[in-house]
Amino acid sequence: MLKEESRKLVEIIVAALDEKKAEHIEVIEIDKISSLADYFVIANGTNASQTEAMVDAVEESAAKNGFTPDHTEGRRNANWTLIDFKGVVVHIFDEEARQFYDLARIWQDGNHLDPHTLKETEA
Repeated sequence: MLKEESRKLVEIIVAALDEKKAEHIEVIEIDKISSLADYFVIANGTNASQTEAMVDAVEESAAKNGFTPDHTEGRRNANWTLIDFKGVVVHIFDEEARQFYDLARIWQDGNHLDPHTLKETEA
């Protein structure tokens, strides 16, 4: 996936997560420090129903715009679902799992972006 496509997909994902009232949406640009993807999008919900709705919204919004995930895992347990679009990897957590895994800390060397403007912010 081209970087411009990844950035467009991030915007679509953030809008879908906002629509489902996701908490603490984070966008981390990781392409300069990892070959895994261009961006990570991290968010959490407050309960299993909300996190499942968030996953559905991301997949549906992406599909409407021509993006199909390469892989989705963790959907059944609802505490951490990973949606891999190749250039963008989405992590949707419940509150407890998000605190436990603390991906933002692990990827602190990435470029943290404001999810609503996608401008650079201090990490």
